[in-house]
Parts: sequence; C-alpha cells; structure tokens
Amino acid sequence: MKEMAEERKSWLRRRVEMALTKGLTRAYSTVRVDPQKFLLQLRAAYRVPISGYHGVFSLDVQELDIVAESIIRGGMKMAAVEGAGLGLGGLITIVPDLGILSAITMRTIQKLSLLYGFEFNTDDEIAELWIAAASAAGVDLSREVLEKEVINKFVPKVIQRIAARASTEVVEKWAGRVIPLASSAIGAALNYWFVRAWGERARAHFRERHLKLRCARQAEHALPVQAALPSSEP
Repeated sequence: MKEMAEERKSWLRRRVEMALTKGLTRAYSTVRVDPQKFLLQLRAAYRVPISGYHGVFSLDVQELDIVAESIIRGGMKMAAVEGAGLGLGGLITIVPDLGILSAITMRTIQKLSLLYGFEFNTDDEIAELWIAAASAAGVDLSREVLEKEVINKFVPKVIQRIAARASTEVVEKWAGRVIPLASSAIGAALNYWFVRAWGERARAHFRERHLKLRCARQAEHALPVQAALPSSEP
C-alpha cells in the first residue's frame, strides 16, 4: 500500500510539474499585463496619484502595500473560482487547471512588479520579473542570475526550476483532488492558497527592491545638496 501511495504521488508530481511548465511558458509568451492599462487601473480603481510608474517612489510605501494586498486578494478570488469549476473533474482537469492558475499567478506577480515601480520592457527587466517569480516559488537562482542577459535561455531554465520546486510543494495538497465529491471545494481552497503564498512572497521581493532603490535615489539627491552647502571651516 505504501509503495502504491508513493507511486501515485510520483505520478502526480510529474503531472503537476508538466502542467506548471506548460502554463508558465504560455504565460510568458501570451498572458501579460499591459503596463499602460494597469496604470489607468491604478489611478481609477485604486486612486494611486501617479502619472507614470516612476511616481510610486514618491508615495508612502504603506499606500503601495495596501494596494498590493488588494491585488493579491483579487488574484486569490479568481483562482478560487477557477479551481472550484475545474475541480469538479478531479485529477482529470489538473493540467488545464494549473495552466490557468499559472496565468493568474503570473499576472498577479506582474501587477505587483508594476505597483512597486518595476516595468518589464527590456530583457533585463523581464529577467528580474522571473527572478521574482522564482523567489515566490522558493527557488534559489544564485548561479543562474549571472546568465540572465541571455533571456531566451534564462527564462525556460527558470520555468523548469519553478515547476520542479512547486510540484514538490503542492503535490501533497493536490492529492486530495482524487476525492470526487470534495474535489471542487479542495480545488478552490488549493488555488486560493497557491496565489496567496506566491503573491505574498513576490510582494516581499518587490518591496525589498523598491526600498533599496528608493534609498539609493534619496542618497543621490542628497549629494548635490551637501556639495552646495557652504563649508564651516575658516
């Protein structure tokens, strides 16, 4: 019995890893947040008083944190609804479920990136986005970071690492979807938990980068002022 249970978990882990790899790859190529549309949303829906993303560095960081919590909650609710619907199929629908969940999660991470002032227009910025996604998944990229300038090779490698790590993390919880009558509720709860966990980790990553960059900018602005002050020496 124990061997059969381990074999089933191994099979499920492979399915989860495959589904996440496909979902994240699709999210990378097709499902992206439009920075300009999201900027309008920040101004209209969240009442963030900025004309561009550079403006977030002049706001109180606690204001950004409040909006970040709302963004994460929105992703959690979407994921829960999706998980409840596809969860009715149990393990049969795990591949499309995780594909959609990957898209919801990556869009949440992209929104958090923009909120804290980090766009993803260049290859380097895209690499930083995936470094944040890896951080959210609990993946250490200390070796691969040096290769991030080769974006076409870097991103697929990161996706594989994320999928492998995430499949190990969630396989125990997803195994509950073999229960037909409970699979819908379990699917909703698991998706809700997934986006919350990844969203909170991603927010911590972007918040830390935001504060470091904010301090660096403040130091740069302080230098010219100090240089202009008259010397107290005779």
